[in-house]
Amino acid sequence: MFDIVATFLVLTALLAYANHRFVRLPTAIGVMVIALVLSLGIVALSELGLDLGLRKYEESLLRSIDFSTVLMQGMLSLLLFAGAMHVDLSALRKYRWQVASLAIVGTTLSTLLIGFAMWLLLPLGGMPLPLAYCLLFGALISPTDPVAVMGILKSAGAPKNLELVIAGESLFNDGVGVVIFSLLLGMLASGATPTVAGASELLLREAGGGIAFGLALGYVTYRLLKSVDHYQVEVMLTLAAVLGGYALAAHLHVSGPLAMVVTGLMIGNHGRAIAMSSTTRRYVDMFWELIDEILNAVLFVLIGMEVLLIAFSWPMLGAGVAAVGTTLLARWLTVGLPFEALGPRVGLPAGSSQVLTWAGLRGGISVALALSLPAGPHRDTVLALTYCVVVFSILVQGLTVGRVVRRAVGG
Repeated sequence: MFDIVATFLVLTALLAYANHRFVRLPTAIGVMVIALVLSLGIVALSELGLDLGLRKYEESLLRSIDFSTVLMQGMLSLLLFAGAMHVDLSALRKYRWQVASLAIVGTTLSTLLIGFAMWLLLPLGGMPLPLAYCLLFGALISPTDPVAVMGILKSAGAPKNLELVIAGESLFNDGVGVVIFSLLLGMLASGATPTVAGASELLLREAGGGIAFGLALGYVTYRLLKSVDHYQVEVMLTLAAVLGGYALAAHLHVSGPLAMVVTGLMIGNHGRAIAMSSTTRRYVDMFWELIDEILNAVLFVLIGMEVLLIAFSWPMLGAGVAAVGTTLLARWLTVGLPFEALGPRVGLPAGSSQVLTWAGLRGGISVALALSLPAGPHRDTVLALTYCVVVFSILVQGLTVGRVVRRAVGG
């Protein structure tokens, strides 16, 4: 395991260096582009018989790690906490209904729209997929990825209130999406149709329990931080809260992602303002900023390299294009159109609906959920569709969202 971790850290550092010196894209996007190009280059050399065993080595390296486990049980807790720490809770309260509607209603409607649309579209290309798997695809691709969104928004130049709503939505809707995905996956495994009562109970236990646990964890951590003034100890306390809290949330069967978001909001606001000295705030901020940057870069390198493990064909690429279009259309129908219709009543500048639609980036969480599906041809199809949407989202939407912001709202 140490060799694998060392290999990916060294590779990420070298790609980040190459991006900074020569490519000069935002770090996360740059390392992903380079990793993707290198992987595709290895595939091309392999087809020509000139890869010198590089493809076999990279595939064995990727197969030696469980991407889904590494992200969902390892990296996600740290990334969500780090992202939530920098969200202004007092400002977020002003837009709580907008964020709640996007995270709950928007994600649910998007899951249904994408699922049924793909169920109707895929047979036209000779690639039929059972409705259950189409809905699973809808559930895993509907939530915007907080890791991708918050990293890109830093340089997009959007108005602060719009950036706050997008960041708040991305932090909460992945928890909702994971709950919907778990419900559908349980239905697929048991063959039973979920009832409204059963779905409501699962949502209350997972999402409500995650929020309640996050509040409790955040309060305990806040009290511990307030009782000492020693930045090394306080940094360790925040790290222990994240790793220990996420593990405990899994044992309690509540949503770990939502728990980490709530804990991060509490520590990043009340904790920083009341329980930390200026010296501690500086070190805590630097520590979590580094954690965020390093894990972000590693995650995007992994996404770029995963292309080697996905079976593509021309019909599959056509289906991927359809999935990209369907996902964007569903995002506009469930987010952009309602906000456009409500206009200034939502408290956001004119043109925000365009930004909300285009800034709905998908990332590693979607890939991780696709990889967690039971092995088989249906899983391979869902994984390929997911990868197409994620790559388009990060490379095309991520690189142009700043332009859309400037054109739509004059940010």
